[in-house]
Amino acid sequence: MSKVLKAIGLMSGTSLDGIDIALLETDGESIVRHGHCATIPYRESERELLRQALAEAVGLTAREQRPGKLKDIERQLTEWHGHVVAVFLRKLGLGPLDIDLIGFHGQSIIHRPEKALTVQLGDGPALARQTGISVVYDMRAADVAAGGQGAPLVPVYHRALVASVPKRPVAVVNIGGVANVSWIGADGELVAFDTGPGNALIDDWMKAKTSQIRDEGGAMALKGHVDETLAEQFLSHEFFATAGPKSLDRNSFAGIAMGDLSVEDGAATLVAVTARSIAAARLHFPSAPKRWIICGGGRHNKAIMSALTSLLPNVEPAEKFGFDGDSLEAAAWAYLAVRSFRKLPLTFPGTTGVGSEMTGGILAEAYANGPMN
Repeated sequence: MSKVLKAIGLMSGTSLDGIDIALLETDGESIVRHGHCATIPYRESERELLRQALAEAVGLTAREQRPGKLKDIERQLTEWHGHVVAVFLRKLGLGPLDIDLIGFHGQSIIHRPEKALTVQLGDGPALARQTGISVVYDMRAADVAAGGQGAPLVPVYHRALVASVPKRPVAVVNIGGVANVSWIGADGELVAFDTGPGNALIDDWMKAKTSQIRDEGGAMALKGHVDETLAEQFLSHEFFATAGPKSLDRNSFAGIAMGDLSVEDGAATLVAVTARSIAAARLHFPSAPKRWIICGGGRHNKAIMSALTSLLPNVEPAEKFGFDGDSLEAAAWAYLAVRSFRKLPLTFPGTTGVGSEMTGGILAEAYANGPMN
């Protein structure tokens, strides 16, 4: 086994929920130990800034561009992450010298791989200076530049995660703002892609219609009825008929009008879109999974889990297998940071469509510009 490193993963991703943080010990191949994890919700003022960032990102044409308020929002976002790291370490009785790497995802504000463009807001060098810990960031960009989708990146972590789970193939589904799936075969083969909307459309619907930021527990959706015509309009999008690898922007379906549906019926309809698109992913697998492991915030939505259970066999939350379903994405980013540091591949032809397996990420070394003041 290569040297085991202690890494922190920071994930905010495509949702506007908050920052997930997780500690992981790994050599970039085997997972040695999952450590402490936490989720720090965004305040509403912070969510509003990120909504501004999403709106301003629409016109971006290059990864480095930060027009309007984006530069200042990126600075603030990075500072929030740095504060989260400081509090996290303090609670564990650890300091910067106890951690080898941070894997920093940042906030996805635009993802257009067909235009060779993906932008995750977050300043890696600034975070390294703030925390005193070396940071690996921008892990999607190299894959997109090489013609890949740049997403999903978590499949290689999912493969390591389920190494001890019996019965293959297995599908690991993460339901965040966008939902993605990793199919892991008997010999470790990987097939992965975004399946469709996750929580983002439901959250946006609730924000537009109520004072709530999400449909807590799926309560509204469970009271509503699916508008089958509207659900079919979503699911007739060409994205769903296309085999993977494929990926989505958070707002890929935002242009479809919801009409005058009630809050409950709108939530139920969007839940149906999420669940049915996940279930339809099986059409693009080499063989049917023997179990479906669900992680991410979407597994807390009882309406989504009920719909998935009615559509698929052996649907189980991540906790059934001893995993923390809220922290898996953050832990994945810690794992990927170590792989990047060791120059191991992050992406593969079967996961992003890139021509050959490749590594990625940029290393910002702590104190590269001198110690923090």
